[in-house]
Amino acid sequence: MRILKNIAKILCVASLALVLAAASYAQTLKLPPHEKVVLKNGLTLLLMEKHGVPIVSFHAIVKAGSAADPADQAGLAGIAAGLLRKGTQKRTAQQFASDLDFIGGSFDAGSDVDYTTISAEFLTKDLDRGLDLFGDAVLHPSFPQAEVDKLLAQSIDGVKAAKDQADAVIFNYYEGYLYGTHPYGRPGGDELSLKKIQRDAILKFYQAYYVPSNTILAVAGEFNSAELKKKLEDAFGAWPAKAAPAVNIPATTAVKGKRLLLVDKPDATQTYFVIGNVGVTANDPDRVAIRVVNTAFGGTFASLLNTALRIDSGYTYGANSFFQNQKAAGPFAIYSFTKNETTVPAIDLALKVLDDFHKNGLTATQLDTAKKYIKGQFPPRMETSGQLAARIAVSEFYGLDDNEINLLESRIDAVTLESAKQAIEKHFPKENLVFVLIGKALEIGPAVKKYAEKQDERKISDPGFWPPPAK
Repeated sequence: MRILKNIAKILCVASLALVLAAASYAQTLKLPPHEKVVLKNGLTLLLMEKHGVPIVSFHAIVKAGSAADPADQAGLAGIAAGLLRKGTQKRTAQQFASDLDFIGGSFDAGSDVDYTTISAEFLTKDLDRGLDLFGDAVLHPSFPQAEVDKLLAQSIDGVKAAKDQADAVIFNYYEGYLYGTHPYGRPGGDELSLKKIQRDAILKFYQAYYVPSNTILAVAGEFNSAELKKKLEDAFGAWPAKAAPAVNIPATTAVKGKRLLLVDKPDATQTYFVIGNVGVTANDPDRVAIRVVNTAFGGTFASLLNTALRIDSGYTYGANSFFQNQKAAGPFAIYSFTKNETTVPAIDLALKVLDDFHKNGLTATQLDTAKKYIKGQFPPRMETSGQLAARIAVSEFYGLDDNEINLLESRIDAVTLESAKQAIEKHFPKENLVFVLIGKALEIGPAVKKYAEKQDERKISDPGFWPPPAK
């Protein structure tokens, strides 16, 4: 489910007219200046003044996400984050919600594989009240048993309900099948692991990882940095200094050969499929070239994949590809769906597009269009204070400096046909592929066996995703 949400961030589905319009968009993208301060207790503050709109946005990163979950309690990080606003030492969940609504603020928290995020936004005039709420949730959650039970029950029901929609869970199966027992193979938890989570484990997770030296707090918006720094020191300076346990994320390695997982959904009229392998890290030196190349391959409406599978053949309403860049190498995936009867033709065509991509590379026109598309689409994602706070926090987490943004255009321009070809050969898998399909096994099962030497099958009604639970 996590990756499916991120597709909306990675893939901007737009018309070719929008791509061409981007060609005439002239701009020089630069991050506004910001200040980095480390408090005595180890808390990292990133302060960016952005005047013009009277809003202040907070974006905190706690350096522990689902990869820090115990193997038998996947989902723990997400549950801990979800409970931050569900009761503190001085507010019940209802009081927190009421106080937040009274000032028209927002608060959200959740976990990714590498980290947990806590974000909030308030009007500048309500900064003091907003900071009190934000600090209360981060520093003083009480994890009431009733709220723990409620959120766990909702989460378990949510997983079960999601399995009614193949698109909502296909990446849970894909990540599990791709990574196996690696921490990246269990994002978000399932019906079985969530049942094992107890309040005591949530409290211990919070106490271990929610410490100042393990936290980055970025703030962007309309404020005076000197004044806000004092407010933040007052709010968080007494947070006791403590070392957090190291989160061990082993290096990920690409799968060798071909293997296929078919998840049987007997009532399916469509087949959802993902094809891919392990991709790259967030700081891979080829990341800009990969971004440009993938934009042309599967990152826009006019991409090679979507043109072949949707526009020319009509097999699907959409086909795309993406790299999920993470601390260790995240997944690369080609994703689409089609009617049962066109499952094999659609997958065959996707593989042909990939094969032709390796043979032919990009044309000068395709490369130029991809570059202009990124340049035209990226600036709107850097406009609001919330977007900027998130950007500088994530960059700080992954050890990326401001040049990640400030030099992006020049690095895009530096991608040549030759470097694009090298990126294709190095980072787009061709012979070593992992296939995950959700569909009607009785109808498609025999035909899809040709795609991989190793094959596995599960029923979507079986608890968990992959690997199957031990009996």
